[in-house]
Amino acid sequence: MKRILFFLLLLSVGVQARQVQPAKASTYPGIVTGRIADSSSGKSIPFATVVVKNDSAKVVAGAMTTEKGTFEITEVPAGNFTLEVQYIGYSHFSKRITITTEKPHLQAGILQLAANATTLKEQVVEGQAYDVAIKLDRKIYTMGKDLLSQSGSAKDILDNIPSVTVDAKGKVSLRGNSQVNVLINGKTSGLTLGNALDQIPADNIDKVEVITSPSARYEADGSAGIINIILKKNKKNGLNGQARLTGGIPADYRANVSLNYKAGKFNLFSTLGYRYTNYIGEYGSDQEITNPANNSKRIMHFSQNEKRHDDGKLLYVGADYFIDSKNSITAAFFRNGTTDSDEDKLNYNYGAPGMKDSSIFRRGDSKEWRNYSQLEFNYTRTFNKEGRKLTVDMQYDFWNSDKRWDLQTQKIYPDTVTLPAIRTSSIGASKDFLLKSDYVSPLSKQSSMEAGIQLENRLVTSDYKAEQLQGSEWSIYNGLNNVLDYKEQIGAAYVQFQSKIQQFSYQLGLRDEYTLVKIDDRKGEFSNRKEYNRLFPTANLSYHFKTGTTLQLNYSKRISRPSLEFIYPFNELTNYNSQYLGNPELNPAYTDAFNLDLLHRWRKVSLNPSLYYQHTKDFILFYTYLDQDQNMFMTIPINLKGENRYGTTISVTYDPVKTLNFGGEFNVYGFDQAGVYQGRDFDHSDFSWSIRLNGRWKLPYKFNLQGRFNLIGEQNNAQTRTESYNYVDLGLGKNLLKDKMTIVFDVSNVFDTRIIRKETKTQNYIFRQHMNSNAARYRLSIAYRFNKASQNERREKETNRR
Repeated sequence: MKRILFFLLLLSVGVQARQVQPAKASTYPGIVTGRIADSSSGKSIPFATVVVKNDSAKVVAGAMTTEKGTFEITEVPAGNFTLEVQYIGYSHFSKRITITTEKPHLQAGILQLAANATTLKEQVVEGQAYDVAIKLDRKIYTMGKDLLSQSGSAKDILDNIPSVTVDAKGKVSLRGNSQVNVLINGKTSGLTLGNALDQIPADNIDKVEVITSPSARYEADGSAGIINIILKKNKKNGLNGQARLTGGIPADYRANVSLNYKAGKFNLFSTLGYRYTNYIGEYGSDQEITNPANNSKRIMHFSQNEKRHDDGKLLYVGADYFIDSKNSITAAFFRNGTTDSDEDKLNYNYGAPGMKDSSIFRRGDSKEWRNYSQLEFNYTRTFNKEGRKLTVDMQYDFWNSDKRWDLQTQKIYPDTVTLPAIRTSSIGASKDFLLKSDYVSPLSKQSSMEAGIQLENRLVTSDYKAEQLQGSEWSIYNGLNNVLDYKEQIGAAYVQFQSKIQQFSYQLGLRDEYTLVKIDDRKGEFSNRKEYNRLFPTANLSYHFKTGTTLQLNYSKRISRPSLEFIYPFNELTNYNSQYLGNPELNPAYTDAFNLDLLHRWRKVSLNPSLYYQHTKDFILFYTYLDQDQNMFMTIPINLKGENRYGTTISVTYDPVKTLNFGGEFNVYGFDQAGVYQGRDFDHSDFSWSIRLNGRWKLPYKFNLQGRFNLIGEQNNAQTRTESYNYVDLGLGKNLLKDKMTIVFDVSNVFDTRIIRKETKTQNYIFRQHMNSNAARYRLSIAYRFNKASQNERREKETNRR
């Protein structure tokens, strides 16, 4: 904690040292107001820097535009000045202004920024790649020209967002912390579980919000924070849409079509998608077990080749109905069905050091059917008073799955012996109903109050059975035949107040969440009941200096509820030597999170350093142990006493010339973990780091080249060391047919170096693993966009041109 306070002090002193000393309000009564807009589209430009400079080019006052593109600069002295506006991707804007004591309030009107001439058409089509905006409680990344993800899915999008990583199983981490809550359109969704993110086409995503210190408006779940995926919504009149075809190696064929139609009071939207994808994985492990009685060693080498195939079909249809100027309703239906088939070949070699005495071969074949459906409803009402709004959202999602494994095992050395076959079935279903309502009311021009409620009821059922073939009859294997029911009820209410005093903005909130979890199973082995009610305060403070620098300090209290994956007590039997098992006794973890962010934009450079500190109680750690009865390594999640995590992230973008763009992010964090489990001390302190570098180069003839380099540093805890690794992604794109068509060729994990290597070590055994689940992938996609504007819209455009 002392180290974090020292870092905060250093950053605060550094910021203050470079600021222009403000003049007293009584001496400088001048005010400059206006709005910044795109000269082509007329849309407002949020978070642009607006400054007032004297004839010596010294900044005397400044502000940053709001979400609506408006600005208000106060404390401007009388005299002649230059009003300057800067925003990355746009040409520099300036104009002369005069403030007098007789007319201290200057209305600058609408100031239009022109996009850089060489990128204007691309911006109209796709926008700036990952344009980032910082609000009081979040960072907003707007999707656009990112060549490395637009041919893929939401999984690819998130994996390319700064500070975010996604592993082969779809597990999302933020700043190296996997306890992150992923939402879609601000609500929980089954589409964020496991590899379901791979079912959402990248073309359907408009923005991604990374919220490291969520306000009281958001669910308190997720100690690392929240990632909110915002899907695109049609805003254009008439018929418009996009079609994309993708082909790749290993086999990766995708087709997505989005059609939208808006006229009068109706807005219709739809997406159809199909996916045919193969995945190739290579896994291996080495173990060394020491017998403490005679100090003899036993060695095992394991290798696995995996071929996985997914078929996915997607349907998303909905409609907005604008009842009148103040009332609208939205209804939508989402359906996703997938069929997965896996073929695994596993080899095991046993013996003493330098000598093999036996070998086993296992073949595993699986088939899984999953169907996910989601119904959405929204009612929105606005009022005569600007900013006042009421929303009501209802969501019902339901899914079912059926996964079956057939395992054939043989001893192949020194003799050939066929062992009894094993088959497993896991049949699951879920029903989740969500109701929430939010109300926002302005109290004054600079202040507003917000309140809301949320209710969620979830029921998950899992029927698991494992059987072994004895002769010609199937019998239950190791007693694995059980049905588990998981019921979760969450009730929440919140209130928050936000206001602005000149350059200082603040938001204070309080959220209350009640949780009831019931676990019941047919055998009574895992039955459990947990009930808890907690308050979650939040505070978000922001100060905008006159030089265009913004400083933010955030605090939030969070909870990490164990996911189904963490508590599911049935283990797959595919691997003869190593298995994962959930823990129904797991408790939620509670976190106090602090963040300090600085943002400054120059004409060609933006800099965003951050400091963060998190204190977590009942921290969740994955524990690996050797089960002597089964002679197998088991991994389970457990609660430890706590963890302190502290670090810094530095993000920078640089546009040296109009055709080049560079960006980078460096994250380094330390942690102190403490706790005892089954008599073993897990106290451990260490640090880790990561680097991400990317660049875009605009080539002649409308070609664009993009590359990204990722380096993940070594990570350790009291038991396991994970080696560092790196990987490179490349993409090349070209626009055709007056920018209506885009062709993209991209390669992910170019050098096939995204390999995870771990070593777990105790006094009596060493367990080494390597996992390569993301082999190099090559893709070529073609996208075509069309927009048939309505007659009224064309008339409106002609009128605007006049």
